[in-house]
Amino acid sequence: MDLNQTTDTVYQRWWKSWLSRRLPPQNRVTLAHKSIFILPTGFGLIWLLLVVLLFLFGTNYQNNLVIALSLLLLSLFNTCIIYSYRNLAGMTLEAKTGPHVYAGQTVLYPVYLSANQVQHQVTLSYGDNETQTVANVTDKAVQTLVPFASQRRGWTHPGRLKVESRYPLGLCRAWSNVDLDNAQIVFATPIASVTQLHQHLQDGTTEQPLRGRSTQGVEEFKGLKPYVFGESLHQIAWKQLAQGRGMLTKEFEQPLSAPTWLTFNDKHPDLELQLSELTWSVDQLSEQEQAFGLVLPNQTYMPATGQHHRLASLKAIATIDHISTKGNLG
Repeated sequence: MDLNQTTDTVYQRWWKSWLSRRLPPQNRVTLAHKSIFILPTGFGLIWLLLVVLLFLFGTNYQNNLVIALSLLLLSLFNTCIIYSYRNLAGMTLEAKTGPHVYAGQTVLYPVYLSANQVQHQVTLSYGDNETQTVANVTDKAVQTLVPFASQRRGWTHPGRLKVESRYPLGLCRAWSNVDLDNAQIVFATPIASVTQLHQHLQDGTTEQPLRGRSTQGVEEFKGLKPYVFGESLHQIAWKQLAQGRGMLTKEFEQPLSAPTWLTFNDKHPDLELQLSELTWSVDQLSEQEQAFGLVLPNQTYMPATGQHHRLASLKAIATIDHISTKGNLG
C-alpha cells in the first residue's frame, strides 16, 4: 500500500513537472497542438474493438462487404479524431479576478473563452469540483464561472484548469490542462467575538468604549449641502441664499473620537480562531462605517474607513502564515 502511494506520488510529481515545462503558467492561453491531448473514450474503445472484430470476421469468411464496413467505421473514427482536435484548437482562455470569498465557501473563477471558429460542448473544471459546460464558443468572448471549493484562508491556487471536449460523437476525448496563473486570496472564516472590538486612545494605553464614527450634531461645522424639504429653517445658509446660490443647509458633526484599533495577540492559543475573530471585527466596523486601525506582525494599517481599507485589512489577515507567527506564539 505504501509502495503504491509512493509510486503515485512520484508519477504525479513527474506529470506536474512535465506539464509545467510544456504548458507554463499564463494568464492568457491559446490552445494549439502542443497543449491538446487526445485519447479514445470508453465508447471509442468499444468502437475500435468492433472494427477489429468485423475485420477479422470479414477476412475469415472472405466477406468484402463486412471488411468494407469495418474500414468505414475506422475512417469515421479517424475523422472524429480530427474534429475533436479542431474543436479545441485555436481556443483562447483568459482568467480574470473573481469575487472575494471566505474560507469554506466556493470560489468562482471567471474564465473568458473565445475562438476564431465556432466550437461546441466545451467543459471546464478544477480537479474534482463541479464541471461547467459552454455550449458554443465563438469569436465573441463568453464568460463562465468555474467553481473551486476553498477550505483554507490565504493564497488559494485552484491548480490546472481541465478543458475538455468529446465532440462530435463521443468517440474521442480531447483535453488540455492549462494553468491560468489565477491565484486568489481567500479570507479567513469570520467568527463573532465582541472581545476583539476594543479601542485604545492615541497613546495606546487606555481602553475606551467603542467609538470613532462621525455623528450628526451642532458642535463643529462640516460644510454645505442641498436643502431637503422638511429640514429645520435654522440650518439654512441664508447668506449663500442671498448671494443667489440657492437653498443650502449647514451640516454639522461631532468631532471624531479616538479610532478603534484591532490588534493581533501573539499570545493567543489559537491562531486560526483569532484571525477569524479579527475578520469578523473588520467586517462589523466597516459595515458601521467606523474608522479602525489594524496591528499585525510586521505591519500596521492606520485608521481609515471604506471598502479599500476593508479589503486591504482582510487580505493582510488572511495571508498571515504559520511560520512568521510561530515564534511569537511560543
